[in-house]
Formats: sequence, C-alpha cells, structure tokens
Amino acid sequence: MTKALERELPTREEALQVLAGDDDLLKIVAAAYRVRREYFGRRVKLNTIINMKSGLCPEDCGYCSQRLGSTAEIMKYSWIDPTDAAQLASKAVQAGAKRVCLVASGRGPGDRDVRRIEGTIDAIKSEHPQVEICVCLGLLKDGQAEVLRDAGAHAYSHNLNTSEERYADICTTHTYADRVDTLERATKAGLSPCSGAIFGMGESDDDVVDLAFALRELDPDSVPINFLIPFEGTPLEGRWELTPERCVRILALFRFCFPDVEVRLAGGREIHLRGLQAVALHVANSIFLGDYLTSEGQPGTDDLQLIADAGFTVEGLNHPTLPTARHDLVTLRRRGAGTTTPPNA
Repeated sequence: MTKALERELPTREEALQVLAGDDDLLKIVAAAYRVRREYFGRRVKLNTIINMKSGLCPEDCGYCSQRLGSTAEIMKYSWIDPTDAAQLASKAVQAGAKRVCLVASGRGPGDRDVRRIEGTIDAIKSEHPQVEICVCLGLLKDGQAEVLRDAGAHAYSHNLNTSEERYADICTTHTYADRVDTLERATKAGLSPCSGAIFGMGESDDDVVDLAFALRELDPDSVPINFLIPFEGTPLEGRWELTPERCVRILALFRFCFPDVEVRLAGGREIHLRGLQAVALHVANSIFLGDYLTSEGQPGTDDLQLIADAGFTVEGLNHPTLPTARHDLVTLRRRGAGTTTPPNA
C-alpha cells in the first residue's frame, strides 16, 4: 500500500502475495481502499457500452461469443444508425454515464467503418458535448487513430486480455504483439489509452502478475477488469473457476499496480462478484452501467442503488477522473534519438 501511494510498482513477490490468499481479504481491501481514496475519493465513474455491430467476427478469441465459429445465441446485426446510437447514449448520460464506449466486432475497421464512427461521434457530441467517447474497433491501421482523434474520440480501448506467455492459447488469428501495436498507435495519436484484461480463463497467479506488469509499462489511463462470462457455444463454455474473493484480490492487485489510474469493473462482475460488488467498489473507481456487448448486466437503477448504498457518489461530467499529477506539463520523451519511434518534427 505504501508503495502504491507513492506510485511505485510492487515487487513480483508482493503482487503474488495479494493473490495467494494468505492475508485476510478485508485487510487487503482496506489497504486498496486507502489508495483508491487518495486518488479518487468516494467517486464512481459510470461508463456505458453501445454495441455498434454484433457478431460475425472473423477472429477466433476463445472467450468471445462473437467469435468465428461461435454457436452462442447472441444478437447478430450490422452497423446501427448513428441516430439510434445517439439516442442510446443520451439515455445513459441522463442516468449518469460520463463515458460512452462505441464497440464493433471485427478484426479491425475499414475506412468506411471509421467514417460511420465519425458520424456517430458527431451525433452524440452534438447533444452531449462534454461526454467522453471511447472507441473500440479492433486492430488499427496507419492513420486511423488520428482520424478518430480528430472526429472527437477521447479514448481508444483495446484489451491485452491475458499474458503474452499464454496468448496463443486463447487466440490464433492475431497476436499479443498486434494488440500492443494498436494500443501504441492510439496513444501516439493522442487518444487516451484504455486496456485491461479478462480473468477466469485458466490463468495462473504468475500470468495475472505478468499481465499487470506489462500493462503498467504501456501506461494506460483506464484499465477495465473483465471476468469471463463462459457463453455456451464458445471454447470456454462451462468454465466457472472464479470465486468472489478471487475477483476482489485481482482487483486489489490492479489497484496497487495502477494507484492513480481508472480501474473499472467490467463484464461479468454481477455473476462472479455477486454479494461482494459493494466491497469491490472500495477497490475499483469505475463501472459499466447496465448491459454489456452480448450479455445483460443488472438494471442501471440497481447499479445506482449499489453505489449509493456503499456510500459512494457518481462522478459528474465536469469532474476530472484522473488526478492532476497524471496531466502535468512535463512529458518525458519517448521518440526520436535513442528510440525506434520517429521524432515529432
């Protein structure tokens, strides 16, 4: 905890100890809460997902109900109209959402897809200019991140999902390095990087720590933590290995590794945390409101009641999420001489 308050990374031994189960859970939660409170007070940031295009993905990510070969009985549809997306966004913003996440299945966007997202961003921003727009379209090609930035996107989301060591166990149609490349493209373009993980796929404690440390190197502004929803019709169906305590310990580890970063409760929180959702809010400072991509979450009114009952408040549109220390005027050079990244000239 002391290291986290100083923004220092725990050692591998310390990180493994958080996960091992030797220390009392409430002791770990209390330590994580002190860090959370230091940087985020008692605020909870609300995010919402709009699934712009569902199913029929050519990638074979084993955890995903939209994957190639999935027989999960999910909704499948092509791009929804920007006006419809804006209406969905408006409803979420009125319920307290500060960030709208526009997500589309597929390996990566074509230029036509990027133009569709441009129109959707414009439709949302015309009504809610202060809302954050996060885009998640898969692997990016040259110039696409810059187009999204210029269109008004605030962030780009692309999860690493699992450790590099075992990435090929969950996906063969693209690589861990492909995902890192896309996140770096987004960051270089000036989009706020959002990247996290999915747990419950058979990963070891070492895998969890490896991923946390790898993400720390990429320096994301937000880290969504998903817990596997083992859809029938996917390779990981029937995999129910998580316990509520395991989920909270994982969240605590990520809070210690990302003390001043938005740590978000994402997919699967309701079914895996169950009665410990309120406890988890003492570690994470952000949640998704309502439904996910292909599964339903608990009603938004229940989410708001959960936050109130736990003694937290919803973060407003005008309140900065990240502490000012992450947005000072000094930017360390990461390009030009001594690197493989071109200079900004």
